Amino acid sequence: MKRCTLILLFLYLGTTASPPWGFWAHKRINRIAVFTLPEEMLGFYKHHIEYITANAVNPDKRRYSTAGEAPRHYIDIDHYGTYPFDSVPRRWDDAVAKFTEDTLLAYGIVPWHVNRMSWWLTDAFKERDAAKILRLSTELGHYIADAHVPLHTTENYNGQLTNQIGIHGFWESRIPELFGDDYDYFVGKAHYIDKPLEEIWDIVLESHRLVDSVLSLEKNLRAEFPSDQVYSYEQRGNVTTKVYSLTYTKAYDDRMNDMVERRLRDSVIDLGSFWFTAWVNAGQPDLDGLLNPKVAEELQKENEMMDKDSTYSNKKIIGREHQNTGSE
Repeated sequence: MKRCTLILLFLYLGTTASPPWGFWAHKRINRIAVFTLPEEMLGFYKHHIEYITANAVNPDKRRYSTAGEAPRHYIDIDHYGTYPFDSVPRRWDDAVAKFTEDTLLAYGIVPWHVNRMSWWLTDAFKERDAAKILRLSTELGHYIADAHVPLHTTENYNGQLTNQIGIHGFWESRIPELFGDDYDYFVGKAHYIDKPLEEIWDIVLESHRLVDSVLSLEKNLRAEFPSDQVYSYEQRGNVTTKVYSLTYTKAYDDRMNDMVERRLRDSVIDLGSFWFTAWVNAGQPDLDGLLNPKVAEELQKENEMMDKDSTYSNKKIIGREHQNTGSE
């Protein structure tokens, strides 16, 4: 079974087309998380792997059209004090009672939203609703991946407070898109999470613990690196785009000791484990009986309708102003 899974993993990695700029990591995380699942789940998820991969970015698209979507992707946890942020209640109702819902929405709610979605996914498994399982699994992957990004846990989310504007997209988009095909994706099998709320908070805290390194290492490198070699230009379609150069990106990645790869790997196994946990908590329903190609087709039609209203690359995020960083 292990050998079969490895062969399938190589097959699907090898046939994956290059995704749009800025969304590479989200799609790769969702895709590979499928192969962490046990045999009882693998058939359903592998059958729908193209949907799970392609639609990993749907929550980002909604950030430009749906009020209330943006806070689900981050938490500026340093607004509330210093690590380990014991002053912030982990339960939503307690946090609302202490800070008000408006305050929580202003500074991000990703850990609470991940926990809420895990409950929704459990209910979808109980209901044996294939469409809900597929949509919730796909979008849960996006928020879990976001929680693993250090710059999704700080008010200095794009280096705007330290004169490092653009570092957000540099860390989460440029590095994995250049080097991600060489990452080690054998992360093991999904495991049961006893306390999902505590788990997602641990993920957020670990991400925030890395913020200082993300910022200071780039700042120190910039001071030492030849200024005329920091950027280069690449042709993307009909547009010439200024990007961080390959040599500068490699130097930054080396200084971080492959931090981006580690966080991406953690995202993969954590996503698979959240899926697995929701399925177990639902009583381990038989998923093979839910296989129906029309489910993904109908969901895809809904997504295409959303995309028609989505010249989203030219719109501002509703609920929070971000500089252009590629993808979040």
